[in-house]
Amino acid sequence: MAVTVREHEKTPLWRNAAFLKWSSQLFVLLVTLGFFVILGRQAFANFNASGTTFDLDFLTDPIGVFLREGIDTEPDSSIRALAVGAMNTLRVAFTGIIAATIIGTLIGIGRLSSNWIVNKIATFYIETIRNIPLLVQIFFWQAMVIALPSLVAADIGEYWFKASNKGFGFAWVSWNGGFWPWVVFLGVGIVAGGFVSRWRHRVQEETGKSSHAGYYAAGTLAVFAIVGWFAWPLLSFVEPILHGIASFIDAVPAIFVPILIALAALLGAAWWIRNFFESRRTPAGFGKLTDDDWFRVIFAGIMGVIVTVIAFLVSGITVTTVAGEVLTVAELIRSGIGTFFDWLGNSFAADGGQPLNFSKASVVQRGNFAQFGDTGAVMTVPFFAVWFAVTLYTAAFIAEIVRGGILAVSKGQTEAAQAVGLKRSQFLRLIILPQAFRIILPPIGNQYLNLFKNTSLGIGVAYSEIVSVGSTILNQTGQTLPIVLIWMAFFLTGSLMISGVVNYYNRKMMLVER
Repeated sequence: MAVTVREHEKTPLWRNAAFLKWSSQLFVLLVTLGFFVILGRQAFANFNASGTTFDLDFLTDPIGVFLREGIDTEPDSSIRALAVGAMNTLRVAFTGIIAATIIGTLIGIGRLSSNWIVNKIATFYIETIRNIPLLVQIFFWQAMVIALPSLVAADIGEYWFKASNKGFGFAWVSWNGGFWPWVVFLGVGIVAGGFVSRWRHRVQEETGKSSHAGYYAAGTLAVFAIVGWFAWPLLSFVEPILHGIASFIDAVPAIFVPILIALAALLGAAWWIRNFFESRRTPAGFGKLTDDDWFRVIFAGIMGVIVTVIAFLVSGITVTTVAGEVLTVAELIRSGIGTFFDWLGNSFAADGGQPLNFSKASVVQRGNFAQFGDTGAVMTVPFFAVWFAVTLYTAAFIAEIVRGGILAVSKGQTEAAQAVGLKRSQFLRLIILPQAFRIILPPIGNQYLNLFKNTSLGIGVAYSEIVSVGSTILNQTGQTLPIVLIWMAFFLTGSLMISGVVNYYNRKMMLVER
């Protein structure tokens, strides 16, 4: 009987799955890039037709803008004003995320409470807050504060807390020159407390007795904090070192700035690719990589090269400073780094004063009106309206996410905790919530992103955040597209950073399968 051997025919390209996948992705990429190229050409054509220029020189031009609050209320340039607006945005976002997480967690637990009053209050809060538009809530809280009594001459003095239609003044702690040396002692105390905590945990495992690891760690940190409060001048020897680093940076050629950025980008891409291959390693060697895996590796390498090219292209762009000096972007970056080390060196001077300074809020006479003074802290009406509204609004959604995450944990976990005699607060803190947070962390991350982006609604109450400040500069200079691109870059960068932090903790909390 004759055996016929059939020759294997090669799959045609139009039927090859790998070829179709790669070609389709490259086609979509080229179409997207082409779309943006067409938009860019049309935008520049419109600029030329209207006589408008597209450049960033306006960022260093003097600007006559007075900001109601921030690190600099009278910025000398547009870029300084945008930086102040960005800091004001981050103030609301950072503190709002922390407060919304705490409030949302408590409200979410309260909605599952067996106490009828607590349950109904939590339900009313959620159903009310999340169903009213956020901008309306911002206006509501602004109106509530504006309805408060105004400051008069009889109010002049110092207060622990003072409410008025100009905002809220309250006692606060501010830092002096010795704060950063004291922070060094605190950092050493945190590290030492971690070692002490691990030591006490080992003692507990060996003896079976409670070792009070948390108390020992907190006590260690307290000792370093107390010692550092009086001993921080001993670190004054760091001042000349930091000034020396600043002088060295100022003497380094500016070309090293793009070189270092390029090295960081290429080494970062290589590090990511190496870790990616290591994650695919099996006891028998490397597993088979899919087309998507190869696409990720190639994309990481290309991004490293793109960042390198952009670093060298942008570093050579010249910018005119407020003082009229023409510098390249690389020189500006080098100067900024040197200025930072100079500031840090000044912070370690022995005559900096106590690390922290406590002061009450004050009301003083300025001209014909009574105003809050410079002592203590003042929460202005726009800041309060934006912060309170976005925090409560986001907390309502976080509460529902927390409630769903707790309900997703098996009921047997609660029953087992109750069987061994744990209180409700104990099994929630030690058993239920740690398991629930594995479920609720990804959707909570989305709420963090929403809170960060919702701060742009502060323009409705004249809060000096980046969108409001940018709108003022836009009206003065007419540079619409550059300002919008700056907004987009700022919110994109902030959102990616928040996503990165949330994804990091999400990976850390994942169950590791054997």
